Amino acid sequence: MRVLSLGLLLSGEAWSQRGPSPPAAHGGPAASPPAAASATEGVVPAAVIASARAAVEKLGNEVARGNHAVAIERMNPQWKERLAKQTPGGMAEVQKQIESASKRMMESGVSIISSVPYGTARAFEVGPGKKVEKVNGEVVETQIFSKWLVLVPTLTKIRWLLEGEPKPVLIEKASYQVAVTEKGKNDWTFIDGSGLSLNTLRRLYVTLPQDLELPVVENRKAADPR
Repeated sequence: MRVLSLGLLLSGEAWSQRGPSPPAAHGGPAASPPAAASATEGVVPAAVIASARAAVEKLGNEVARGNHAVAIERMNPQWKERLAKQTPGGMAEVQKQIESASKRMMESGVSIISSVPYGTARAFEVGPGKKVEKVNGEVVETQIFSKWLVLVPTLTKIRWLLEGEPKPVLIEKASYQVAVTEKGKNDWTFIDGSGLSLNTLRRLYVTLPQDLELPVVENRKAADPR
């Protein structure tokens, strides 16, 4: 079953004439975080994770209303630069592709009912740097991290009206958003997890744990919508 997805486009996947194939599940089965990752996650205040989840929920609400432009407006700047470089025509072409994808979704009888965070979010410090200060008259360098990165699992419900079928099909898509902000700002930007590989994410944020597992990405048919 093929499911049209803005997420695949936003994660750098090319659209074919027939629409993209459903993303393969990745990230592995749910498991307890490894010790190294747990140590990193332990320093993240609960308020930061709550703020990231709220921002992802707001993003999902806008997309469900049909405001797909918000996906560009709130896209992570580093990711936006990467997309622009790998797309002939830059961000202007990416914008056109998103508008075209939105139109194809409507023409194909596809509508997003909802997109909300669910499950357990995982957070990390990224953006390494150094802080130089004087301690007891001596210059001391300390490693610091300037940003928060939160992996927020999401559940998107998609209604698809197939030609010749009396009732629409309801698809549930499990995916995630990578939410990033400068510390102290809670000004979240996003990378859509659909089609995103760990190696690609690690190129942007090299301090992520080596044994990190990304949330699962999969599509499944849900019960018939009422």
